[in-house]
Amino acid sequence: MNEPYAQDPQTYPAPPPPPAPPAPSTAAPSTAAPSTGSGTQGTTTQGVSGSKNQSAPTDTEMSRAASVLTVISESYSAKMVGQDRLRMSLLVSLIAGGHILLESVPGLAKTTAASTLADTVKAQFKRIQCTPDLLPSDITGSQIYESATGTFRTVLGPVHANFVLLDEINRSSAKTQSAMLEAMQEHQTTIGGEIHPLPKPFLVIATQNPIEQEGTYELPEAQMDRFLLKEIVEYPSPAEEFEILSRIDSGVLDPDRHVTSAVTLDDVELLQDVASRVYVDPAIRNYIVSIAYVTRNPAPYIGEERARLIKYGASPRASIAFLQASRALALLNGRAHVLPEDIRALRHLVLRHRLLLTFEADAEGIRSEEIIDEIFAAVPTP
Repeated sequence: MNEPYAQDPQTYPAPPPPPAPPAPSTAAPSTAAPSTGSGTQGTTTQGVSGSKNQSAPTDTEMSRAASVLTVISESYSAKMVGQDRLRMSLLVSLIAGGHILLESVPGLAKTTAASTLADTVKAQFKRIQCTPDLLPSDITGSQIYESATGTFRTVLGPVHANFVLLDEINRSSAKTQSAMLEAMQEHQTTIGGEIHPLPKPFLVIATQNPIEQEGTYELPEAQMDRFLLKEIVEYPSPAEEFEILSRIDSGVLDPDRHVTSAVTLDDVELLQDVASRVYVDPAIRNYIVSIAYVTRNPAPYIGEERARLIKYGASPRASIAFLQASRALALLNGRAHVLPEDIRALRHLVLRHRLLLTFEADAEGIRSEEIIDEIFAAVPTP
């Protein structure tokens, strides 16, 4: 592994160590989980997961989770060609209970991927096509006056679904974009002073087109930060595009053709519960915090020349996103513990929309992924 910045501690000092994790409670004995370097899973997460003492996933739970993930992956692949990275990102967001922002040019199956995932889970799916004249009430819902009874009736909007696709979210106005903030963060909407909870699980899949800027409204940093991950969807390979044409001829991609295998919402809740109990060693937590620290104080670690290209570093939401997404990724890989490789695999997904670069970096054609890679090279891997 090439880590040029980490090899010169005098020029690029290691970030200050974060505070040690709280000592285990003396109320009940616990079995300490081994370091992730041993490749084994711990038996409890007591003392490192906050005030809750949650037992580690059992072999039965891991086996059940693996079978559910297999069904989802096979059903997804039956309709989607390639896009394995997109499948991983969607599943990580779903398992971690977060939201995802997809960016690509038109025609790369973002809508198909979202609807296929919802069809696989047999969940309620709603698609919202964002336009400049879209109103907040068109998303959250409104109250309608019933003249016969002299009362108002609440009509819930399309956001009240398990899977919500916000297509071309940057075409909606800032006022409409802000209507999603409460739903994404609090999992509820307020209509006429009444709070309406959203169904569980709840996943927002937003898309934006980077090649057209006329008639668009750039997402504010506050809303970008609420997306757990941001995925850049790439073009398919020639072989994958050939397979797409074959599947169109065979009718696999017909809109009225649904997947044969499916899982229930209870299965998804099982995945989320098991993932929340995946063990994260204190060394991994320190690794996450160190990365976030270097994004905010980059000069001593990647040099002044590159540090000047960073306008703002990642917020604590980035550390939380690493923690939640790494647990989900570990579960996808059949493990009940997180490895440093999980953090590295998620680095672009978690940080590319949270690490804000200067105009100078944009003018020089420097992408955030380049700076993220340099930051990871400067932080020693546990």
